[in-house]
Amino acid sequence: MSALIAVAHGSRDPRSGAMIHRAVDVLRRRRPDLEVRVAFLDLTEPGVEQVVEQLTAAGHERVVAVPMLLGKAFHAKVDLPALLDSARTRHPRVSIVQADVLGDDTLLIDAVRDRITDTGAALNDPTVGIALAAVGSSVAPANQRTRVIAEKLQAGTGWAGAVTCFATSVSPSPTDAVAQLRSMGADRIVVAPWFLAPGLLTDRIEASVAGLPNVVHAEVIGAHPALADLVSRRYESAVSMGRSAGSTPAARAVATQEPNALPHRFNEPVRQQSHRDR
Repeated sequence: MSALIAVAHGSRDPRSGAMIHRAVDVLRRRRPDLEVRVAFLDLTEPGVEQVVEQLTAAGHERVVAVPMLLGKAFHAKVDLPALLDSARTRHPRVSIVQADVLGDDTLLIDAVRDRITDTGAALNDPTVGIALAAVGSSVAPANQRTRVIAEKLQAGTGWAGAVTCFATSVSPSPTDAVAQLRSMGADRIVVAPWFLAPGLLTDRIEASVAGLPNVVHAEVIGAHPALADLVSRRYESAVSMGRSAGSTPAARAVATQEPNALPHRFNEPVRQQSHRDR
């Protein structure tokens, strides 16, 4: 039996880990053919190495780690590859592959739209403005990529506008985004988190706009079925690439694939702040 490790960021806030576990429970129900485990990169147990050891001890010969991350930051490029390289050294007969990150896949954008409409905002309402709240990065190109997500979110709707704002020091702030949306004609603002799980940063976003009139908050992506479907797709892509690349450890190590934005209806963090603000 193959194994899938859903690798999340980790947080000091217990709500975050609990939400990740609920999301992965949805994945388990959708993929009964797989052994699905949760692991965290930081601050939360169990860690990736611990879960890999458990799976190899249980006899699994193929393990795919799917990073439940919204951007290709340090964790996806350095931390997780290093952990998996170490595991390959310890278990040379086990295929251990890293899948690609979640990114700004259409599945997640559709999930955020669903969270917005759950607040009562209609897709065709021209009085609605969306403040898509993300983490923010010290790398300017990463922030620009995140800003584009708001445009994708608004596409096909009748909303007055959609603006990406950031929980950290990156501009615009949530309050700036609300002001900008009002200048675009929005009477009702929905703050939509570009987060998989709640935590200190989502609390900070809510606090920053507390008291502003006609501002409501959507839920995080959380256990939306689209998230489970996307993790499953990342797993399948990694397995397919691994088969086409060959069976050597070196080939398996690079068996990753860029995000594929497929239609479906239903960021990179500032590393130096990660330990304090999640």
